[in-house]
Amino acid sequence: MNTVSIAIIGGSGLYHMKGLEATEEFNLETPFGKPSAPITVGTLEGKRVAFLARHGIGHHITPTEVPYRANIYALKSLGVERIISISACGSLREDYAPGHIVIPDNIFDFTKNRQRTFFGDGLVTHVGVADPFCNDLSSHLESAVRTTGATAHRGGNLITIEGPRFSTKAESHAFRNWGMSIIGMTASPEAFLAREAEICYATMAHVTDYDVWHVSESPVTVEMVIQTLNKNTEVAQGAIRSLIRNLKPERNCSCGSALSTALITDPKAIPPATLEKLQLLVGKYYQ
Repeated sequence: MNTVSIAIIGGSGLYHMKGLEATEEFNLETPFGKPSAPITVGTLEGKRVAFLARHGIGHHITPTEVPYRANIYALKSLGVERIISISACGSLREDYAPGHIVIPDNIFDFTKNRQRTFFGDGLVTHVGVADPFCNDLSSHLESAVRTTGATAHRGGNLITIEGPRFSTKAESHAFRNWGMSIIGMTASPEAFLAREAEICYATMAHVTDYDVWHVSESPVTVEMVIQTLNKNTEVAQGAIRSLIRNLKPERNCSCGSALSTALITDPKAIPPATLEKLQLLVGKYYQ
């Protein structure tokens, strides 16, 4: 298999697109279990691209139940260096309207019941995530989205809630008062695990609704989310094709060395089983 340097995490409908050829399916096992679904790898614009359905085929996995660590580890094992996350979000700002696309630049983690790190069991890291999205990849993604003619916004704070329920009005108003821009259920811990795996990560967030705070708009429903995502599938596919076509192989960021200043445990103190389990992530630092 040729090198797979970029992956798309989103709905399974994303990779039924014109121009995707020579597809293969990989059923991978990881030290953290199985990924959400088999990973489809195909050739798009002359490059090998991986696609992973975050919630499983048929959308049967809740945001809390997504095996985030297995997903990121599996993509890392294929050689992936960049991940584009495609997800639905609610808007907490008047100017980020339903149908628009947001490329956020920060995350507020408001989840409670998720495994947030690959590390532990005798190996400690403190990875830097002041800027959890890769600025370089986000810039390329913004340019790609704009080629589709869609209304795009660069920047904003994405708050990740536990789900699977939507917000109460009290919560939604509080999030707005905190300065949050959009709301979703899957960016955390996905973005943080990508950083631990030294993979660039950027989000194409599709605004489906105004959450429940907007007095002149209907509160968010599943039907509302699905309708907007279906309309935006063509936009997402067009943006992916443009991104893949124009993205250079070299990375102009520090994501690829994120662990170089994060590992703190004395090598002599690391249990051999833990080191073996995490060899894919830390092998270049512990020879």
